[in-house]
Amino acid sequence: MSYVPLYRKYRPQKLEEIVGQEHIKKALANAIELNKISHAYLFTGPRGTGKTSTARIFAKSLNCKEGPTITPCGVCENCIDITNSTPMDVIEIDAASNRKVEDAQNILEKVMYAPVNSRYKIYIIDEVHMLSTTAFNALLKTLEEPPENVIFILATTEVHKVLDTIKSRCQRFDFKRISTDDIVKHLKFISDKEKINITDDALNTIAKNSAGGMRDSIALLDQLSVLGTDKAITTEDINNLLGRLSFDILSSLTDKILASNPNEALEIIETVYNSGNEPVQILNNLTDYLKNLLIVKNCDKETSLDLTQTSSVQIDKLASQAQNIETHQIVALIDKCADYIKEIKLTTNPRLWLEVAIIDLANLSGNTKLAELQERISKLEGGNFEPAKPVYKAPVTRPEIIQPKPIERIPEKNVEKTVETSAEKAPEKEPEKPAALSDDGEFSPMPKSKPANQPDISVLWANLLNNVTSAPTRALLKQWANPVKITSEETVLTLKNEIFLNQLQTGTKKQAVVDAVNALFSQTDSNVIIRLPQKDDVEVKPAPAAPVPKPSPVIPQENPDEDIEEEEIIEEETQDKEVQYNKKEETVYSDNVKMIVDVFDGKVIE
Repeated sequence: MSYVPLYRKYRPQKLEEIVGQEHIKKALANAIELNKISHAYLFTGPRGTGKTSTARIFAKSLNCKEGPTITPCGVCENCIDITNSTPMDVIEIDAASNRKVEDAQNILEKVMYAPVNSRYKIYIIDEVHMLSTTAFNALLKTLEEPPENVIFILATTEVHKVLDTIKSRCQRFDFKRISTDDIVKHLKFISDKEKINITDDALNTIAKNSAGGMRDSIALLDQLSVLGTDKAITTEDINNLLGRLSFDILSSLTDKILASNPNEALEIIETVYNSGNEPVQILNNLTDYLKNLLIVKNCDKETSLDLTQTSSVQIDKLASQAQNIETHQIVALIDKCADYIKEIKLTTNPRLWLEVAIIDLANLSGNTKLAELQERISKLEGGNFEPAKPVYKAPVTRPEIIQPKPIERIPEKNVEKTVETSAEKAPEKEPEKPAALSDDGEFSPMPKSKPANQPDISVLWANLLNNVTSAPTRALLKQWANPVKITSEETVLTLKNEIFLNQLQTGTKKQAVVDAVNALFSQTDSNVIIRLPQKDDVEVKPAPAAPVPKPSPVIPQENPDEDIEEEEIIEEETQDKEVQYNKKEETVYSDNVKMIVDVFDGKVIE
C-alpha cells in the first residue's frame, strides 16, 4: 500500500475527535439531537482548523444508517463512502477550479434530483469565496429555498469575499485557531502512536510554528519523523529544517545590538548567512525574539511563559536582557525590523540590506533611554541648563554721549553757576524740548516733534474696502456706501439706496463687512451699523494723491490769499462736475449695471 500522510491518516471521523472548536461541536450536536437541520451552513476560519473535516463528519452523521446521530457507526455503506471520499449523495466541489456560472448552473440542474441511497443530498463547496459574482447570483434562489432533503455546506478562509446575500441565507460558524496546548496534546498522541522519538520542547516549537493550524502541525511532524529514531528530535533539528535561528544565536545577536556593537553583530550575521539562512528569515526570527523580549519586559513570568512558549531558563535570559533596555526602545527595534523586511523583499541585493539593518539596529539604542531623556527635560525645566554664552560688543548708547561731563572738569565756580542757571531756566521757557548736546559741546534745544495724527477716515475706508473678500459686496459699498465713523469700537456706514441697505443690514453681505472690520482692527465681533444718511453726515472723498513738486522760480506774490481762493473755486467746480456726472450716470444706467461695471473694471458701450 502507498504511504498515507499523517494529516490524512489521523483526520477526525466523529465530532468528539475534532480538536478544539468546542462551541461548534456543541451547536451541531444539539441541532442533530433536536432535529433542527438548516438548509445551508457557512464554515469560516483559518486554514487547518477543521472546516472540511467538520463538514464531512456532519454529512456522515446525517446520512448514517443509524442516524441522524452524533456518533455515526462508521461501518455502514454511507459512512464508508464518505470516509473514502466516494459518496453518491455527498458531493464535494472545489470552487477554486469550478468558479464559473456554468458550474453553478450544473449544480442547480442536479439539485432537483432526489438522493440515491441516503437521507440527505449534501453539497460541500470548499473555498466558496473563489466563485464569481455571476455564479453566486445563480445560487442565491436555490440557497434560500432549496429542494427538500438538500443541504449546502460552504467553507471558506476569506469570508469577507463572500456576498452578503449569500451569508444572510446561511447559518455561520466561525472556526477559531487551535490553542498551542491542544496542538501539543494531539501531536503527543500521534507521536506515541507512530513511535516518533521527539522531545516536548520540539513539540512546542512545532505547535508555535503552525500558527494555530492542526494540519500544518501534523504535516511538520510527519516531515520530522524521517530524521530517524536513534536520537530524539530536538528544537535544533526543527530550526535547521525550517531555516530558523536558535534561541542562543538570537540571544547573542540581541546582546550585541543592545550594547551598540555593530562589529560583533555583523560577525554573527556573517556566520548565520553562510550557514544557508535567508535574510528575510533572519530578520523575522529576530523580530519574534524582540517580541518575546517586549512581553517579558512588561509581563510577569507566568504570563510570559504562556505567551512566548519558551522555557523557564529562556525566560530568565530574556529578563536579564530586558533590564538594559526600555520598552520604547524595543518597539523602535521591532519597527525597524519590519521596515527592513519590506525593503529586503523588494530589493535585488538582500544581503546588503541585511547588513544595513543590523548596523542601524546596533546604533539605535544609544542615547535613547527614557531615564536620560527625563533627566535632560528636568534640567531644562529647572533652569540648570547652561547654554553657551555668546560674546556681544558693548553697544554705544546715545545717553552716554549727551552727558555733560566736560563741564564738570571746569574749575571755575562762576562757570558752574552759569551752567546751572541756564539749565534751570531752560525748562521754564520750553518744557517739552529736552536738552541736547550740539557739535561744539554746548547745549541746544532739540526740535519739537509733531504729535502722531490718527489715521484719516478716507485711508481707513480704502483699507476696509480692500479687506472685503466678496467682489459684489465690495463694488456695492464702493458705489453706494459712505463712511461716517470707522473706529475699533464702532463703525457706521450709510447707504443712499434702501434696497441695497436692506441687503447689507443682514445676511452674508453684512457678515462680509463685519469680517472686513475685524481684519482691519485685528479683533473679533466688531460693532458695525449700516443706516440711511442723515443731515450731519459728512461725505468722505478718497485722499488725493500727493502732487510731484516741480522746480519753478520763486515769484513774490502780492496777495497770496487770492491764489488760495482761486484753487478752492477750481476744486469746488471739479466736485460739482463729478456730482453732475454721477447724477447723469444714475439716470442713464441702473444700479446693477454700475455695480457689474465696477466689479469687472469695465465700461458701458453705447
